[in-house]
This record gives sequence, C-alpha cells and structure tokens, in this order.
Amino acid sequence: LNENPSHYKVTLSGTVKSPKISFDPPFLMLMPVPLDVKTETTINIIPQDFLRKSQIQVELPELELEDGDRIYPFSVQFPEGKNIVISSDGTNKELICHISFRSSRPVSFLGNMFFIDEEGN
Repeated sequence: LNENPSHYKVTLSGTVKSPKISFDPPFLMLMPVPLDVKTETTINIIPQDFLRKSQIQVELPELELEDGDRIYPFSVQFPEGKNIVISSDGTNKELICHISFRSSRPVSFLGNMFFIDEEGN
C-alpha cells in the first residue's frame, strides 16, 4: 500500500439529537385551598434522547407578596429518584414527580418551574 497509494472517499452522515424532557400533563393547575392546607398533584417527566445518566434538578419559584415578603410555597419530591437512566433498549425511563403547594398567606401564581439536567439544559 505504501508504494501504491489509493484514495478512498468516506462519507459520513448522522443526526444530532439533543436531550429533552416533556411532561404529562403538559401544564399544571392546582386547586385553590384554605390557608396552610397542602394541595398536590403528580406529573410524569418523560426524558428523550439522553445518552448517559443524568439527574434532574428543579428551580422553584419564589413569590413576592403584597407587603414585600418572599415565600417559597412549592415543593417537589421524586419518590423513585431524580436520575435519568438508560434502559437496555436505549430508551429513558419516565420519572414521577410530586408537586405540592402550601401557603399560610393568601397568594395566587401563574408562572414556570424549571426542570434542568446537570448540564443546565
């Protein structure tokens, strides 16, 4: 081969898939409750195209009340863990997330909770 160089052309093609998550249900509405009573619901987090183990973190909103006080009335729990794992067939297992709200002060809120992976996506 060294004395008789041959030229080979190799063409590569592929698709880059970015990891993403979706939710079931896609939005959340918690029912009004009396002061200092917890309301909660469960959502399924559906990870897609994660190629390695990752962990979900949640950024919970801080609410400012009329008098300027700030509260964190939301909490989340992952009863089966926050790790996104890849099954043997290459798919990602769904995560269960319990979201709850409790406030000792009157408040209403329309906004976002951010679910992010270890890389900030």
